[in-house]
Amino acid sequence: MMNKRKGLSNMNELIKAYIGNDVIISTGFTSVDRTLVKVEDNWAQLETMSGIKTINLEYVSVVQEYPRKKKERKALFGHYSGNKENWK
Repeated sequence: MMNKRKGLSNMNELIKAYIGNDVIISTGFTSVDRTLVKVEDNWAQLETMSGIKTINLEYVSVVQEYPRKKKERKALFGHYSGNKENWK
C-alpha cells in the first residue's frame, strides 16, 4: 500500500506541470481532453466544452499535451467515416 501511495504522489507532481495546458488524459476505460485546471489528492479536474470532468489519477495510463497543429488535432480527434479522405 505504501508504494502505491508514493506512486500516486509522484503522478500528482508530474501532472501538475500540465496545469493550464490543453491535455489528453487516458485511462483504461476512456480519455478526456481539454484544459487541466486542478490536481489534488489523486484527482485531476479538466474544463471541457461540456463542463468540469474529474478523473481519479489511480487509473491514468497516459497524459500528453494536446497537439498544437490543427492538422494533428484532426488526425487524432477527427470524425472517421470509412477512409481518410472523409475525415472532417
